[in-house]
Amino acid sequence: MNKPTAPTATVQQIIQQYQHTHSNSHVQHVMTQLAACRTAKLGYHTYQCSDDECAQIKYQYHSCRNRHCPQCGAFQKQQWIEDRKRELLPIAYYHVVFTLPHELNSIILGNRKQLFALLFEASAKTIQCFAKDKKYLNAQPGFLSVLHTWGQQLSFHPHVHCIVSGGGINSQQGKLSWKNGTRLKGDFLFPVKAMSTVYRGKFLQALSQLIKDKKVQLPIDCNQKELFNTLYKKDWIVYAKKPFGGPEQVIDYLGRYTHKVAITNHRIKNIDYQKHIVTFNYKDYADGGKQKQMSMEVSEFIRRFEQHILPKGLTKIRSYGYLANQGRTKRLLSITNLLKLQPHPAKVHTPWQVRLLERYGIQYDQCPGCKQNTLVLKQLMHKIPDDG
Repeated sequence: MNKPTAPTATVQQIIQQYQHTHSNSHVQHVMTQLAACRTAKLGYHTYQCSDDECAQIKYQYHSCRNRHCPQCGAFQKQQWIEDRKRELLPIAYYHVVFTLPHELNSIILGNRKQLFALLFEASAKTIQCFAKDKKYLNAQPGFLSVLHTWGQQLSFHPHVHCIVSGGGINSQQGKLSWKNGTRLKGDFLFPVKAMSTVYRGKFLQALSQLIKDKKVQLPIDCNQKELFNTLYKKDWIVYAKKPFGGPEQVIDYLGRYTHKVAITNHRIKNIDYQKHIVTFNYKDYADGGKQKQMSMEVSEFIRRFEQHILPKGLTKIRSYGYLANQGRTKRLLSITNLLKLQPHPAKVHTPWQVRLLERYGIQYDQCPGCKQNTLVLKQLMHKIPDDG
């Protein structure tokens, strides 16, 4: 088992070292949590070796568990992936990405919750529109959509990654049946250019209504008519990759993309505290995906990082079609029966102690002194209350 290597520099070190105050209380709260993660501020467990000759004490500091934290969420992610793995079928799966033109960035930044929800809605309705067409699938597929808001350079680039099943369920005269999709030229399930046009129409039509209903506010200097004329003339980018090679590739994708944060600690190469410069790695997709380095002032790094803190309560992973949450288990059982497959195994919750051993090779009760499994919990210290 290969243990994860420790990063040379971290997002937390940057936040701890440099003062930052954001006008949005939720963003400020998230940054405060990230700074306090695995420090005494969030509380800790005190363990002591039960061997009187050793009696060594160990402090286990609490994690912030915030979804934006680069050092949290590994166990929850693994549990989620295993749950999704149990739902996979022996069929083709496709990867489709829906992006938004940069002309919308200023509007999205001022109306995040509404327009992130619209991005999910417009992309999902586009997939469903083509899926029900008799020329393509003529069935209801199952798919997951994952929101990302960043580019490799921490720029603001909202888009959703979708995993779409290459088959779906069809109900005629009360009888349920399964239908496999026919792969188009280029190995895609639906025509990408046509999807782009439909997606653009659905998004802009819904956005116009939101503006009319005063649920979305435009910047003061924005001319709605000119903006919409520009957006309708522009080709919106929807791209589809070749289908996954099999269920294992789907799982690999889920592991890399679903619970991703704006930047991982391992991408940060250096923090120059004298010049206040952060250097990090990025992939330059305009140059064949080459690995490059970028340096910027700490204040700009923090500004870019904060752009990707999602609104409170926003769900960043959503499921649709036969994978929609309501009635999901019953539908999946019907599908396995149709395909003459064994029912999916029941979900199994893996204890954190087992995760810790599997991922890091650490036994939670092993004494750091005598190396025996003799640690006993002596005290639980809760989070230190905020001032005021």
